[in-house]
Amino acid sequence: MKTRDIDIRRSLHYSLQIEHMNEPNTLILDELPICQGDARIDVAVVNGAINGYEIKSESDTLDRLPRQCELYNKIFDSVTILTANKFIEGIKEIIPEWWGITRAEKDEEGLIQFFVIREPQQNSEIDALSLAQLLWRDEAISILKERGLHKGLLSKPRNILWNALAEELSLGDLQSEVRKKFKERSQWRVH
Repeated sequence: MKTRDIDIRRSLHYSLQIEHMNEPNTLILDELPICQGDARIDVAVVNGAINGYEIKSESDTLDRLPRQCELYNKIFDSVTILTANKFIEGIKEIIPEWWGITRAEKDEEGLIQFFVIREPQQNSEIDALSLAQLLWRDEAISILKERGLHKGLLSKPRNILWNALAEELSLGDLQSEVRKKFKERSQWRVH
């Protein structure tokens, strides 16, 4: 039986909800846009880190993976790719060593089972500007104000605000602020 994206996603959500059930501050997001919308990761988990999960089901191709890989490497503390068996060797040639690989396959009852091939490691390539671009304009202003860095910036476009955050905050502080703002959002889509 073929593994479909929706089946893998449903099983992943179930696994993540079990794993994080005693962590009320953990946020699980579908289709998180990154790098100003240049890519979307299938599932992101935000708690003390921002971890990404990319799904490649049997009906997918690996055509977009090199570009996704380049962009995900700028944002996520770790990335795990969940994939059908047929893609594993091809994926290993594209992704960096620190990405996790999990094989997803259907059992006789049609349920998705996960088999960890490689555990994810910590990403050391995070790009501060790309991370800052995850913030909405008002969020960026709020952070700059809280830190007394807003002088002369309040009327500037968001790219200037993002640059200021990337230059003025340490990467660790910026990561912490982005996670905090994500958890404070009441709505996830800009109208």
